[in-house]
Amino acid sequence: MSTERERLDEIGKKIKREPDTAGVVVAAVAGTGTGTATPIEHRVPHRLGLGGAVNTVTPCAACKLLRRRCAQECPFAPYFSPHEPHKFAAVHKVFGASNVSKMLLEVGEAERADAASSLVYEANLRLRDPVYGCMGAISMLQQQVNALEAELEAVRAEIFKRRYRQAGAATGLMDDVQVHITAGFAAPPPPPSMHARDVVSVADAGGQGQELAGAPVISSASPPVYPAGQPSTSTTDYSSLNTSEHAAYFG
Repeated sequence: MSTERERLDEIGKKIKREPDTAGVVVAAVAGTGTGTATPIEHRVPHRLGLGGAVNTVTPCAACKLLRRRCAQECPFAPYFSPHEPHKFAAVHKVFGASNVSKMLLEVGEAERADAASSLVYEANLRLRDPVYGCMGAISMLQQQVNALEAELEAVRAEIFKRRYRQAGAATGLMDDVQVHITAGFAAPPPPPSMHARDVVSVADAGGQGQELAGAPVISSASPPVYPAGQPSTSTTDYSSLNTSEHAAYFG
């Protein structure tokens, strides 16, 4: 870590001591009387920004905002394109240039692009919501995840209920079909044997005899019927006797 910082300090010192390349070229051309310029070796930095464009002339967004020369080993150049200066402006306003440089150097080179994108995202959210920042967006997303999980559980429960009902209905239908099939193919009961028939007939006859014995006996003799106007001969009518005929006898 200390070696990286020392290297960055050396780069900054070189930038301060390095003269303007354009001025050197103009002075060299003016110094030659023939007008032919001697070849001067100078390095033109080639950097790739976040947008994918190659930066060959203009400095990166960080160096442009800080108003300094952009060195070839500038830590901001690969991640902050000069075509999108608002990204580094937000990061610089929230975190500061030195803190951003330290955070980028603390992670591996393969992860620096993701780290720079995360810093830009968090800086924009912090400027939009100074109180919660990215935590507001995270909590909102968490609430959406919880709501979707609850909805998913409800749908799964409804699917389970419908499957259980369909299985129960199919089982009941199969039971009914099995009962009908079993009843259709059931063998009729065997006929009673001869001995059983005789026993049944004797039992029926005995029952009928008991019913007749228990019934009351009605006499066939009926009282005599006398015609109207003829008195019965069994009774004596004493009122018809003539007392005068027997008066002499009783004298």
